[in-house]
Amino acid sequence: MDDMGIVRLFWQRDESAIAETECKYGSFCLGVAMSLLSDGEDARECVNEALYQAWSRIPPQRPEKLRPWLGRVVRNIAVSLWRKNHRQKRYNGLEQALSELEDCVPAAVDLQQDVEGAELGEAISRWLAALGKEDRILFVRRYWYDIPLGELANEIGVPPKKLAQRMYRLRQNLKSFLEKEDRPYENCGQLRSV
Repeated sequence: MDDMGIVRLFWQRDESAIAETECKYGSFCLGVAMSLLSDGEDARECVNEALYQAWSRIPPQRPEKLRPWLGRVVRNIAVSLWRKNHRQKRYNGLEQALSELEDCVPAAVDLQQDVEGAELGEAISRWLAALGKEDRILFVRRYWYDIPLGELANEIGVPPKKLAQRMYRLRQNLKSFLEKEDRPYENCGQLRSV
């Protein structure tokens, strides 16, 4: 069944929408959650919560493309769970990807920084839109979905070191773009161990 058919089932409040969604996108959602949490039980909990949120949010929302919409929902749930568990020192799954970006993007602490964070998000979106399709996909999959570098390298058929260099160049490009946008961040793009 295509995405619009599934969304139509949600709008009709037909419970088979959940089964169709899980059948079509369950493994994708589980992969997103697993890459962030590294715990199968927690990842399955995130997928179940995402399905519940899909039931709760559709309607009124009507996503045209269900896969990215579900990916965002699952990722947000997984990040929230990771933060909760990280406070309890149980996980270390996101630390590698976040540490690669920490020098580029400062953490928001107050209202002014929250506003600057929103502006920074818009600037990064503009930067992403200017990238080629493959670089944009790689950057988002690495730093939004937290797909391990080795897995990405295997998918595109290059050695991990070569992809690490490419990701380093992308971070350097992001740093340069942010500096031109009058958002200089020290040490952006510093290559971390992979």
